[in-house]
Amino acid sequence: MAAGLAQTAAPSPGGAIGLGNRGWSAAGANQATSSNEFEFSARAGAASDYIYRGTTLSDHGPAVGAAFEARFGSLYAGTTVATVKLPTQPAAELTFAGGIRPTIATIDLDLGVTYFAYPGERLPGETNGINYWEAVIRGDRKIGEQVRVAAGYAYSPNVSNTGAWSQYVAAGAGFDVPGRLLPNDLAVSFTAAAGYSWFGNQSSQLGGFPLPAYLNWQAGVTFTHKAFNLDLRYYDTNLSKENCFVFTGDPNARPGGRVDLATNPGGLVSNWCGAAFVAKAWFAFN
Repeated sequence: MAAGLAQTAAPSPGGAIGLGNRGWSAAGANQATSSNEFEFSARAGAASDYIYRGTTLSDHGPAVGAAFEARFGSLYAGTTVATVKLPTQPAAELTFAGGIRPTIATIDLDLGVTYFAYPGERLPGETNGINYWEAVIRGDRKIGEQVRVAAGYAYSPNVSNTGAWSQYVAAGAGFDVPGRLLPNDLAVSFTAAAGYSWFGNQSSQLGGFPLPAYLNWQAGVTFTHKAFNLDLRYYDTNLSKENCFVFTGDPNARPGGRVDLATNPGGLVSNWCGAAFVAKAWFAFN
């Protein structure tokens, strides 16, 4: 990490309300500057599992990642890198994002576009890889000094290059423990959120059927001490083990589930979408 990125003296809550953002980015955590000047933020860390919208992207194994963001007024651009373990066997996951974060009345908005890239895929499959892009709108609002709420919507015309469009809606809330109740240089935030994903039909070479719609939810606590952050969180979805295989293509799926002649003729089941407890630690600098 760049040594010149100074940390503010008083800790701010590291527990941004997660609405399904990738990797080590933290949508809603970094607001735009109040004047036309450049600002930068960076973070890097490790997690016991990489969960995205309720499903693991690391085969329930550990993952590491980093993120960098530049801001000028309400404009921002950033990139992240994270280790993943996916069926196409990419070397890593890279994201490139840009957008605008205006404040209207008491709502902090984020309107952005993100491109997801998976370089070095060893098994790109019939679709020649899983790169894709997604547009997102999100709003955050503080209610008093301790309570925060957030909601968002995301759309991709071709999620994971499957030919299917995807839509995602999510909402969440957070509570920041009053600083007077905590030791100096410590902030604690409790956050929870839930989201719903639904999809169009995949391309004909992938069967032409829609990916399974599903709910996901998560809740946890984030501790922030100066530049260090620790998050302990529970994740889950309502996907069946059979639909989990259909959605993820888990290469380690096993037989024994309910057969669906259209979507899962082998009755394969996967645990990539079940309950998971995740510990994540990172350093963040502004």
